[in-house]
Amino acid sequence: MATLTLILCTLLFAISLYFLILRVKQRYPLPLPPGPKPWPVLGNLPHLGEKPHQSIAAMAKKYGPLMHLRLGFVDVVVAASAAVAAQFLKVHDANFSSRPPNSGAKHIAYNYQDLVFAPYGPRWRMLRKITSVHLFSAKALDDFSHVRQEEVATLTRSLASAGKTPVKLGQLLNVCTTNALARVMLGRKVFNDGGSKSDPKAEEFKSMVEEMMVLAGSFNLGDFIPVLDWFDLQGIVGKMKKLHARFDAFLNNILEEHKFVNNQHRTLSNDVDFLSTLLRLRDNGADMDGEEGKLTDTEIKALLLNLFTAGTDTSSSTVEWAFAELLRNPKILTQAQQELDQVVGPNRLVTESDLTQLPFLQAIVKETFRLHPSTPLSLPRIGAESCEINGYFIPKGATLLVNVWAIARDPNAWTNPLEFNPHRFLPGGEKASVDIKGNDFEVIPFGAGRRICSGMSLGIRMVHLLIATLVHAFDWDLVNGQSVETLNMEEAYGLTLQRAVPLMLHPKPRLQPHLYTLN
Repeated sequence: MATLTLILCTLLFAISLYFLILRVKQRYPLPLPPGPKPWPVLGNLPHLGEKPHQSIAAMAKKYGPLMHLRLGFVDVVVAASAAVAAQFLKVHDANFSSRPPNSGAKHIAYNYQDLVFAPYGPRWRMLRKITSVHLFSAKALDDFSHVRQEEVATLTRSLASAGKTPVKLGQLLNVCTTNALARVMLGRKVFNDGGSKSDPKAEEFKSMVEEMMVLAGSFNLGDFIPVLDWFDLQGIVGKMKKLHARFDAFLNNILEEHKFVNNQHRTLSNDVDFLSTLLRLRDNGADMDGEEGKLTDTEIKALLLNLFTAGTDTSSSTVEWAFAELLRNPKILTQAQQELDQVVGPNRLVTESDLTQLPFLQAIVKETFRLHPSTPLSLPRIGAESCEINGYFIPKGATLLVNVWAIARDPNAWTNPLEFNPHRFLPGGEKASVDIKGNDFEVIPFGAGRRICSGMSLGIRMVHLLIATLVHAFDWDLVNGQSVETLNMEEAYGLTLQRAVPLMLHPKPRLQPHLYTLN
């Protein structure tokens, strides 16, 4: 122990000396953006706190919407207003189109062989094009609309069967979104959904996804002070490796089952699932219009990992936040039900074709994405070259963080920004023309520019359909002893924005009884 302490002290002294020399030698043609004074060695890491998106938002109020932080040896620039975000993600988007090195991508996401963390270049373009053409195109989404509607109908029956037993809404939403995505990706469900009782496999999978989001959202010392990476002082890398092994076993089973089924010339469903398409592209040596390289099994597993994690928990947590807000605002809930009753009526469930006729419901979804973006701090990008923004110097290799959460709560851009008010997005409202698809930087829950979330269109459809169906099909009560005035709205920080306390509710069917039973 004494030897280890001596080694650590020596390392920290050497690091401090190097840090001081580096600071003295650096001379920039323009000033760096303002920011809090860094600590020796650690820089501003201690300033991030347990919920970095909130801590950084508080700093921006003092230092401005363009900030510079020093995290260990890494320069970090933060965009905390729509105007600054547009500078990075629109004007300088090409320069900030790649990801910085990080332990999550290395140890969980198959060493950068996935779509989310892959460096910008031919391999990333190939993966992006595959998903855009075969999974997220308008035609692909339309072809599988029946799958989403069937899984939401299954969720509706499960909720109706709860009786007087309270349900953990987020867990059931996660089963629904995972099974809907799995049927498109794999041709089959992955979880049981025969009733309101929880499925241990589903609970384990959700816990794995949540652990991944917590670990991926953590600021690992080794990412910012490389010499400490080997020591894994926080234990984060060890947890990542164990979690990766669990996910890899899960994905290997899926891949081997699919290979066996395909070799037997059988299918798991009547639809052509995404994994079968990926295996065909791999076997045929397809390289997507001449892009470099061919698909590998590792890249296929990495893609599945991205889709299963980013495409399930984000949607279910957004819907859970929406219902928490609707319960706290019963007039808004009633107005939404009235709109649905008028458009859909009491004799059928909502379909995706109804959604365009529900402007108030669409405004509720926008307002939920504004106040509770699934990714409060955008996935980091890295500057390929130095540049100037708003008169400040942004050094080459700087990591960019866009505080999506802070931008959407900026009092300079929004009236009463902490109030849940869907009317702001309706005709005559302050933001009637604003969308959430990366064109208007006041609210960018899916990011913007080249690295905008590839699954945005699917996520928007799924969230709309879930909220519309559950608002239409049920009245909702909190469990005994809770009131809307005291409902816990605390956030639990991770890469995605979870509720600190899961929402427990009593659903009460409000439509014709036959809609809650199997046909």
